[in-house]
Amino acid sequence: MLGLAERMPDPIEDYALIGDCHTAALVGRSGTIDWLCLPRFDSPSLFGALLGDEAHGQWTLQPSAEAECVDRRYEPGTFVLVTRWRTADGEVEVTDLMPHGDRRADVVRRVRGLRGSVPMQQSLRIRFDYARAMPWVRQVGTDDNPALIAIAGPDAVIVRGVRFRAADHAHRAEFTVREGEAVDTVLTWFPAHRRAPEPIDVDGQLNRTRRWWREWAQKCAAPGAHDDHVVRSLLVLRALTHEDTGGIVAAATMSLPEEMGGSRNWDYRYVWLRDAALTLEALMLHGYDAEAAAWRDWLLRAIAGDPDDVQIVYGLSGERHLVEYELPSLPGYRGSAPVRVGNAAYTQFQGDIIGEVLVALARARSLGIAEDGFSWPLQVALLGYAEANLDRPDTGIWEMRGPHRVFTHSRAMLWAAFDRGVRAVREHGLLGPVERWERCRDQLRTEILDRGVAEGGWFVQHAETAETDASLLQLAHIGFVAYDDPRMIATVARIEQTLLRDGLPLRYRTESGVDGLPGDEHPFLACAFWLVENYALGGRLADAEALMDRLVGLVNDVGLLSEEYDVVERRHMGNTPQALSHLALVRAADAVASVRASR
Repeated sequence: MLGLAERMPDPIEDYALIGDCHTAALVGRSGTIDWLCLPRFDSPSLFGALLGDEAHGQWTLQPSAEAECVDRRYEPGTFVLVTRWRTADGEVEVTDLMPHGDRRADVVRRVRGLRGSVPMQQSLRIRFDYARAMPWVRQVGTDDNPALIAIAGPDAVIVRGVRFRAADHAHRAEFTVREGEAVDTVLTWFPAHRRAPEPIDVDGQLNRTRRWWREWAQKCAAPGAHDDHVVRSLLVLRALTHEDTGGIVAAATMSLPEEMGGSRNWDYRYVWLRDAALTLEALMLHGYDAEAAAWRDWLLRAIAGDPDDVQIVYGLSGERHLVEYELPSLPGYRGSAPVRVGNAAYTQFQGDIIGEVLVALARARSLGIAEDGFSWPLQVALLGYAEANLDRPDTGIWEMRGPHRVFTHSRAMLWAAFDRGVRAVREHGLLGPVERWERCRDQLRTEILDRGVAEGGWFVQHAETAETDASLLQLAHIGFVAYDDPRMIATVARIEQTLLRDGLPLRYRTESGVDGLPGDEHPFLACAFWLVENYALGGRLADAEALMDRLVGLVNDVGLLSEEYDVVERRHMGNTPQALSHLALVRAADAVASVRASR
């Protein structure tokens, strides 16, 4: 077991998430909290060891003696994390959680003695503002109720429970837990200009948090295939949804590398219209109408105003300026630099997002979520924006930083946008220039079939290449073609021939230079689940089941998935947990279950 000396962060797959639906922390198997931004997902970190080492902020809790982590799990249907440690003299259980519903920002770490006597140690290194601000720390409280307060600039935390002592720019605590005893440590963030909040009732908050998560999970209408993974994935999507605003972040982390040591490191703590729309669809299909309505309200607020100003990504509250810059204060996950905050994708034009949004809202409409005096006019305005930009090349679904092109996936999603607009008028009696939308839809279809299909019969990435792209697996899902259409079957075959790495698909061939970035990346998990969906609904159920079994075997010990998977080193890569990976898992399970049920 690693002690409290210098150490690099755990493997990405060794992290579990705890959260309160406002932000989240990553807890390593080794007992460290290496990532925590307070009070929101997109706030600066106070524990940033994930992108450096313990000097960049870390909270360690583990046995002092040689110990083995014998088990780690979530309490069923919750994000209450339980880790069991065993030493030669005893056994303890550490419960980590962020209480839900108290309108505060608390982290609770409870150590409970199970057997014998176990000496424990904690090391606390608080580094505000992405490790750029060393706090002023002072002891407060009493001998019976010790506490630390750390303050730097606008941020402050109070840590209550065991007594910490200063040591080498950190604060350390040692204590012993015996069978039947419980020792709590609680960290609470608060604005530095205010008084520290009162202590929480740990037992009460623990029970309340368990109950809230379980009641939410019990609403899930599971598909009948891989139900445990589906429920956990839906829980992840809920945990990544900001409760106050309804915005759904793409991941809880930033700048975890797509290639170890490489520069493809991006900040995913924002709301991509595409990811959020796909998440909305997954939640609605499993009985979560309230979350769907909240997301629709977020969407309406975020893109309200001039449709020409629509962006592909926003902040949690609809913030528009997500200026991307590099952070020299953090050296990167195991040296993968640069570390980036913000995301320049907010300046990009991606035609496909209009389609994803209109498809999701059409699904909401079909499930009985009524349009109001704001929601449908906004969709009409979005279609006007799409029409005005109908012939505009874009950066595509993968946010290429190379030349703008006419990407086939983007054109198909624009087709879907107009198709849903037409259906809204024809099938639901809503008002709009339906004949004009029909002309746009039909024009796009003709163009795609003329310019977006290779001589070999597969859909191509863009009009200037014969290369394919895993995003094209979406074309059957949106109804552009059937899953068993010869062009779709040929596209799946071409992806198998050119994009598979040890059986898992890449998004596209990076060596083609289309993305304008150096380096490589690994198979993209969402695309792998899209391939399952195409196998299942395209008549290859056995292949779908085999690939699905392999993919669910890649989740970590608590059911989480990152963005990509390194098939050589057998490790997770990219930001984690990734909403797109989890919602694609849900869709793939739905597809497998529906085909099984039809047989």
